[in-house]
Amino acid sequence: MRGVPSCESPCDVYFSLGSNLGDRADNLQRACGAMSESGILSHLRASPVYETDPWGPVPQGPFLNCVVSARTCSSPVEVLQMVRRIETELGRTRQVRWGPRTIDIDILLFGDETVDLAELQIPHPRMWERAFILIPLAELVPDMKVPGVGVTLREFAQGLADAASVRRLEYPDLRGVFAVPQNNVKDDGTRL
Repeated sequence: MRGVPSCESPCDVYFSLGSNLGDRADNLQRACGAMSESGILSHLRASPVYETDPWGPVPQGPFLNCVVSARTCSSPVEVLQMVRRIETELGRTRQVRWGPRTIDIDILLFGDETVDLAELQIPHPRMWERAFILIPLAELVPDMKVPGVGVTLREFAQGLADAASVRRLEYPDLRGVFAVPQNNVKDDGTRL
């Protein structure tokens, strides 16, 4: 893995990953590995993997989903370019909105930034409606406050109407796919 560029104030970024075509678990692992090797992300962590019912009007099989957190010194657009490159490398095609896909990687949150571009909206505009995003996100940052609501992410996720459609799997931990460079150090100064 190439070293992540240093900056004075890295930004916390959260991604939703999903796959419902091919070897879904392998697709998630390969996407996590590519994110780790991207050279623009550090301190990657993954939620447990969940199997979820598909979203949208297109008939299709269930998804495997997880959420990944990371730190970056790159801009939201640079991170989006990395995401699109990984999706393309893993066979993602954009033929039908909300259709089946080998991999889907969405940027959910990017620090406190708000982005409103044609190709990128942050915070993700529909994340607060989707249990398949919020339940795994609550595993990583349960005490994060939901903007404008005043409750924690864990409390908010527990009250979602579609929470039953999100089933945690006893699946190998994805953290093992993240490369750890020799100079990667935790916030408390200890090595990862």
